[in-house]
Amino acid sequence: MKGSNAPRTIGLIDTHAHLSFPQFKDDIRSVLDRAWNAGLQHIIVVGAGDGLDGNEKALEFSRTDERLFATVGIHPHDTAEIKDEWISKLKKIALDEKIVAFGEIGLDYYHKHSSPDIQRSRFADLLNLACDIGKPVVIHDRDAHADVWKIIEKVGIPKQGGVFHCFSGDVKFAKKVIDAGFCISIPGVVTFKNANALQEVVAVMPLEKMVIETDSPYLTPEPYRGKRNEPAFVAKVAAKIAEIKGLNVEDVARVTSLNARRLFGLPGAELETHIAYKIRNSLYLNITNRCNLACRFCPKHQDYEVKGYCLKLEKEPNVEEIFQAMGQPDKYDEVVFCGYGEPTTRLEILKVIALRMKETGVKKVRLNTDGLANLVYGRNVLPELKGIVDSISISLNAPDAKTYVQNCPSKFGEAAYEAMCSFILEAKRHIPEVQASVVALPGLNIEECRKKAMELGVKLRVREYMNVG
Repeated sequence: MKGSNAPRTIGLIDTHAHLSFPQFKDDIRSVLDRAWNAGLQHIIVVGAGDGLDGNEKALEFSRTDERLFATVGIHPHDTAEIKDEWISKLKKIALDEKIVAFGEIGLDYYHKHSSPDIQRSRFADLLNLACDIGKPVVIHDRDAHADVWKIIEKVGIPKQGGVFHCFSGDVKFAKKVIDAGFCISIPGVVTFKNANALQEVVAVMPLEKMVIETDSPYLTPEPYRGKRNEPAFVAKVAAKIAEIKGLNVEDVARVTSLNARRLFGLPGAELETHIAYKIRNSLYLNITNRCNLACRFCPKHQDYEVKGYCLKLEKEPNVEEIFQAMGQPDKYDEVVFCGYGEPTTRLEILKVIALRMKETGVKKVRLNTDGLANLVYGRNVLPELKGIVDSISISLNAPDAKTYVQNCPSKFGEAAYEAMCSFILEAKRHIPEVQASVVALPGLNIEECRKKAMELGVKLRVREYMNVG
């Protein structure tokens, strides 16, 4: 488990840059210095776009720095020029350990430097080659969503997955792409004032399925439009995503970089378990994985990750381990008891930590809970939290007992719902700030949940389904 001050800063990764293009021939070392100084940890240099020679150049360039990796492929623009020997040479180059993906390949109906018929035929051939090579595929799709998808459905994708580079579809298409196992890559376009469709995609789709890129030297983000793009500017992409999703740039860097490491097999893809983890300027405490409920929507049924942190505990930490992991909790806006477990299952530990935090000047202590503590312990525990917990968020999750049991089954049956509602009412007598929360499950009547919260005299927070943190 990670016991130092949580968490360490994780740098950015530009997953798509054409650094072997002529636009960089005069100052490439300065470009790289600016990138590393801007906090980038890796850059993926794309070989496609300059025929077969471009792939060889990208590979050789990637060998000049351990932080550089490369891809190989044939851009749709060049498909009319493909010669038979290109395929065998590409396959050989692609096996190099510095090559982390095959692409970009796909269709481009905007420029049509090669005819659509040739593009479609070659895309199918190249996608087959990508599947044979066994590395993730980088898809180029410009004004060609339907035909790109037809070929993907016919040929398939590598088991390692892939990414739609410079994603340009709408939310519906993004969902289709992600459901099929792809990531989507967000370029500098997201910073443009008229990029409403892409900004909506970023707002709605999970960050855990996104990587970021510059597509250098093209698609320069604001406020640098009109200049040559370069990897250092990927920080502007991360900043815009953070703005849209209500996160910090550090959050976006951590999650998108982890996504890139996993997709492309880059170093550092393994996660350590965190007791304390930061999102925005809140510090969260993961003190147990035990739960009173078996909520059917709980993401830990799939994995124990939240915004780039692993929360699967090897053992339950003691008080000193928790404080060691917290570092300086008074620098955060709030400290929240909220991990992949019910904090009140460790009520005595929770009280000790909350009291010590208040004594050391923590601004706000919040508890996220299922509201079943009184039922579990057979007494009213809320007076014991008075003065040491400032805010409490209680999982309502249903407008009635029957729906609650369906969504959040437990050994208590329908009695759990009534106990949770009573806990909300009682909490208002002891805790300054009380709210209920509900996960927006498909088919759940949110308005009825809102009416129930009003009946209980508290505000309702609606949390996105499958979007933790």
